Amino acid sequence: MTSLPKISTILYATDLGKNTRPVFKQAIAQARAHNASIIMMHVVEPMGETARAVIAAYMPEMEIEGMEQKEMKNVIHQMKERLKSFYDEECEEHEKDLLPVKNIHVIPGSPSEEILTAAEKFKADMIVMGQSTRKILGSKVMGSSARRVARLSRVPVLIVPNM
Repeated sequence: MTSLPKISTILYATDLGKNTRPVFKQAIAQARAHNASIIMMHVVEPMGETARAVIAAYMPEMEIEGMEQKEMKNVIHQMKERLKSFYDEECEEHEKDLLPVKNIHVIPGSPSEEILTAAEKFKADMIVMGQSTRKILGSKVMGSSARRVARLSRVPVLIVPNM
């Protein structure tokens, strides 16, 4: 009989949406079941081309790049604080030492690409993320980041319904 692969590091990717708590609770449950640590992660998407084009009508390109870099640093800092607050809210004071959260990371980029890169960088044995559904023609469909990560990941991906 073959044994199951060892899971020692879990990458928990969150969009910090309104239904994030069940996904985090599942990451904690998996970490406790496998005696694993959790790396919390949030990806901040950069300004889109449409927004950039609108701003370009009013500002020179160099100013836009400087403003974008400054604002991205500010957003990353704010999101890291939100993740820390979320973590604090989710655990009772006596639980904090028992919770397996090792690191909190907030980075800019494309969510699916950055999640896959982080899984390799941190040698994650599992990725836990929310389904992030949306409605198309009245039916709920899985979000594009969850689909892409599940399709391209080299490690198991647990996609938790967060509707």
